[in-house]
Amino acid sequence: MSTNQPVLVRAAEAEVLPAAGVTLFADVADTGGHLTSHRSILRPGKDSAPPHQHQEASELFFVLTGSLRVLLGGDLITLAKGDFLVVPPNTPHAFEAAGDENTEVFFVLTHAKPRFDYYRLLERVYRGETDAAELAQTSDLYDNHYIESPVWQTRQS
Repeated sequence: MSTNQPVLVRAAEAEVLPAAGVTLFADVADTGGHLTSHRSILRPGKDSAPPHQHQEASELFFVLTGSLRVLLGGDLITLAKGDFLVVPPNTPHAFEAAGDENTEVFFVLTHAKPRFDYYRLLERVYRGETDAAELAQTSDLYDNHYIESPVWQTRQS
């Protein structure tokens, strides 16, 4: 795991998980342990990331298209195209497309554990090949700890 080598991922070479709407760019093994990154296309009305928090990782959001509804602690906010957000460790958050169009978001997690296998598991869940309960069993492995949020449960579409 080298920390001094550039990482280049050409669009044509990135792994695409179509059911989950995720394109994988670089994981911690590729970046010398520094970060993991991916792009997600979130569809309106489709479940996205439920309330969760990361104990070790900070998560960066950059909205490329559309708008994103985000639970941030106990508040709901909406990010628009070009908006940037960093969620520090131990901060409850969730997100989904807001409005009537797809939302495309670039994500970077720093101080993260390897996450690509989490997204591959998520792809199998979306395809109906495995049960969603399996995701909850991987909380420590991927630093993705699901939580309850009354604010998120009572949000308006």
